Amino acid sequence: MKDVPRSALVLGLAGLIPFVWGAGTVLVPGLFDFALTSVGPRFMGIYVLNFYGTIILAFMSGVLWGFATRAEGARAGMAYALSVIPALWAFFMVGGGPEGSIMALIGGYLGLLMLDTFYWKAGLAPLWWMQLRVPLTAVVVTCLALALL
Repeated sequence: MKDVPRSALVLGLAGLIPFVWGAGTVLVPGLFDFALTSVGPRFMGIYVLNFYGTIILAFMSGVLWGFATRAEGARAGMAYALSVIPALWAFFMVGGGPEGSIMALIGGYLGLLMLDTFYWKAGLAPLWWMQLRVPLTAVVVTCLALALL
């Protein structure tokens, strides 16, 4: 990740905090108890993973939309159309119960990685983009999967 701009790296890593926190409150009973008494059930375990995971998946649609602005002609139309898929996926697929939503989010983030690859290979994303996105996606998907234990 040496080519990733420092601000993008720091903000990307900071964005992992709610995912790691959510997975931690699933795996560590003492952390679960602390979270229950200090921040409440909405900000712990599978619930924070669902809420935050949905928000970030939709946010990433906006990032892809920004990349689409670099495309021209028919390629621009396709780039814009593809950019809304993560938000639509979150809207239509997340919400069928906590575990089903987590599985939908895992699928959404894996699909997002494929879209990231498309924009990167098309020269619409920065050269360093995949150096950032692959590790971040790996952590996110792992944290989401841990909620299903």
